Formats: sequence, C-alpha cells, structure tokens
Amino acid sequence: MALTSGLGGQLSIDLGALARNWRALDKVSAGALTAAVVKADAYGTGIEQAAKALHAAGARFFFVATPDEGMAVRAAVPDAHIFILYGLYPGAANLYIRQNLMPVLSSMSMLEEWMAKCIERNEAYPAAFHFDTGINRLGFRLNEASLVRESIEKLGYAPQMVMSHLACADTPNHEKNRTQLALFGSVMSQFPGIPASLANSAGLMTGRDYHFQMVRPGIALFGGRAVGGRKNPMQPVVTLHVPILQVTEGRTGESVGYGATYTLNRNSKLAILGYGYADGFLRSLSGTNPRPGGKVFIRGKHCPVIGRISMDLTVVDVTELGSDLPTPGEGAEVLGANVSVDDQADAAGTIGYEILTSLKGRYSRNYVGDGNIPE
Repeated sequence: MALTSGLGGQLSIDLGALARNWRALDKVSAGALTAAVVKADAYGTGIEQAAKALHAAGARFFFVATPDEGMAVRAAVPDAHIFILYGLYPGAANLYIRQNLMPVLSSMSMLEEWMAKCIERNEAYPAAFHFDTGINRLGFRLNEASLVRESIEKLGYAPQMVMSHLACADTPNHEKNRTQLALFGSVMSQFPGIPASLANSAGLMTGRDYHFQMVRPGIALFGGRAVGGRKNPMQPVVTLHVPILQVTEGRTGESVGYGATYTLNRNSKLAILGYGYADGFLRSLSGTNPRPGGKVFIRGKHCPVIGRISMDLTVVDVTELGSDLPTPGEGAEVLGANVSVDDQADAAGTIGYEILTSLKGRYSRNYVGDGNIPE
C-alpha cells in the first residue's frame, strides 16, 4: 500500500464494522437493552464519529467516563441517554443537569450532593447507583445498600438503574463471576423493580444470567477480544498503515536500535518505519534476541520488529521478502486484517484496550461508512 505523499501513518476507522458489531451484540443480548461504552475517545477511534455511527445502528444509551466525554456525545447525538461512570464531580451538579447527563453515583457523598440538588430544584434528576461487588474500585460498599435505600426512600427517589462491574468476565469459568452475580442479586433485592446492569462485553458473551435489563459492551464494539481462550467473533474496526522511510542492509554481528538489545545473526534487509512509541506503538513491542516483539505486514508477509522501538522509528526485518522488497513511501500494516489489535497486544504482554487507546499518534484519520447498515 502506497501512502499519500506528505503524510505519516494513516488510520482508518470502519464505522460500518462498528455498527455491525453493535447489531451483533444486540442480538446476543436479546431482551436486554444494549448500551455502548465510548469512553477514552471511543477506545481511540473518535468519540463523536463513533457515537453517531452507533446511534444510527440503534444504540440509545451511552456510557462515558467524564462529563467532558458526555458533552461530546451530547453534541454528536442530542437525544442520547448518557451515563457518567466517574459519577458526580463535586460541585458539578448544575453542569450535569444542564447537559442532561446522568451520574453513576458510587459514594454517600455523591448521593448526598445529588439528592440536595434534586431537593433544591424540586426535580428528581436521574442517576444510576453503582455497587462494588468485588472489584474494589468505584462503588458503594455492599453494607451501604440498606443505607442508600433508606436515604432515597425518605425522599421518594428512585434510581434509573442499579449496576456493578465484573472483575473476571474475560475468564468465563472464573468462580468470582458467580460470586459477584450472587452478591449483585443481594443488592438488587434492596431495590425491587429498578432496572439492573452487570455485563460488560465479556459478561454479555458469558451468559444471559448476567444480562439483566441492560448490557454495556465496550471493547467488543471496536473489534477487540473480550473473552480469553476463544476465537474473537467481532469484526475489526481499526486499520493502521505507517510509512516505510528507508530499506537498508545490516550485517551479521551488528546490533539494531538503542541499547544494542538485538544482534543480527545473518546478513539482513531492514525496513525503517516512521512510527514509534510517540504514535502509540508500545515500547514493549520491541524485539530482542531472546524475546520476539511485535510484527507488521508488508507485501503479503509478517515481518518481525527487531531492536528497541524508539520515539519516532521502528525497525523490522524484511529479509524473508527476498527480492520483493518495499520502497520508501510504501505502507506497512500495523493493525488491520492481517495484524489484529489482539495480535499486537499479545506480543506486548498487554490487552487490546491499551493498544486501541494508545492510538493518538501523528497520522491522518479516515472514516469509512457509517452506522446506516441494512438490518
């Protein structure tokens, strides 16, 4: 692939694939509403464009981390129902109300501030309640459930939803999943008749016991693997090609890159890519002699990264291409049909989430299609 003259890497986001992924998950969730988690700039794909495509596909409920992200979705999709996972920022209740954002309340102080604003304005502004069932992050403690219930009963307030978050859903047989499910049931008993939500992408795929009234897929929408040990059924959404700047020769015994961590064991052809950790290609994808790193796809073959990835440059071994060597200006596929997000994540010792949310580099973005796809 030849890259456009004068540009660096080219990132393509397939909004049609994003929409198809949402539709596929919506079929699996059956009777539950299927929301869309678009935090972290929609997992690096662009929050406004992703929200519009997901809305066109049928999504009406969106989860983001911060009020700023919520306002970006509101601007893109005026009729969206938007939940703020970080909850209520102190002193920000008026902003939430003005922008029609629903905080996911997770502490007594948040609850007290939100209830005080509802009393002040004589309006039951909607919010969700988040209970910690075993991940020890945000959330009311389980022993606070009765206190939360008593506090809102005095005011005649009902939450929009009660929710929690699974710690080990990517491992479906993990015993903690069933433990959290049971604990969540104990929370729900304190709030009869209130809609509930527990499942993220992996929880959605684990089983209908986890679906309740709403599921909250994130990584699966964007083509990433949600469940370990299974073939990923989702369509890839992101394709990234980066420019080859130079093709050169290295001799046996010479080292490659900073720290001389890779020594050539044969005369080699090397392609130098205009792409590095400043562009989201994690330094942990570097290749050393004892430990292989990431790979890119050039002229029909996977070519290994060798040496340390630096801020702006990455070296790959193209010797196996023989005489079919690339030329400067040609593109190397870093992500796409031949190198998945999870391929790179596995090589880096991380997860697809980190690969996607690191896509903030020096490249042009191109959006393909939209959410208007046939049923």
